[in-house]
Amino acid sequence: MTWEEQLFTYFDDLEQQAEGVFGIERELEVAERAAAEYAAVTAASRLMASVNAEVALQVRGLGQVEGRLRRVAQDWCLVEAGRQQAWIVRQDAVMTIRGTSPRSVPEAAWPVTGRLGFGSALRGLADAGERCVLVLVDGTRFDARVVRVGQDFVELLQGDAREPALVRFGAIAAVTGEAGREPG
Repeated sequence: MTWEEQLFTYFDDLEQQAEGVFGIERELEVAERAAAEYAAVTAASRLMASVNAEVALQVRGLGQVEGRLRRVAQDWCLVEAGRQQAWIVRQDAVMTIRGTSPRSVPEAAWPVTGRLGFGSALRGLADAGERCVLVLVDGTRFDARVVRVGQDFVELLQGDAREPALVRFGAIAAVTGEAGREPG
């Protein structure tokens, strides 16, 4: 082998080593980018990709809610738990979720109804004038009628009470309307 052939063999070897190092660096960069992008995925975006799927939510103060996920918004979701009951669940009260799609839907791709707040869902109950069961994150239950909905609270009338009770949204885990009717 001539010195020129040895030199070219040496350069070829260096080039292969450089390609190997570049490949490893590229794989690391791709993995880092994927992890960074996934860090922006929210539970709500995973739920949005799971609309119409059977899910199980562990809800603070209420326990497990299982059923078909019907609607999702940034701070609430609607789970149809059988033919007779649907729950409006505040997302901050959800501790664990099972049954979601491995995909997510970025908020920019959500339908307009996905941008409606928790108050909008409660206003549907107020407009219907129906009785509901409202469960707080500490497990307290109110069998009441939603009278009015403010920015961060709801007014409830229980039984024969003349004065409504104000309940802050942050204290609410979930709400269900009358049996057989879908709230919101």
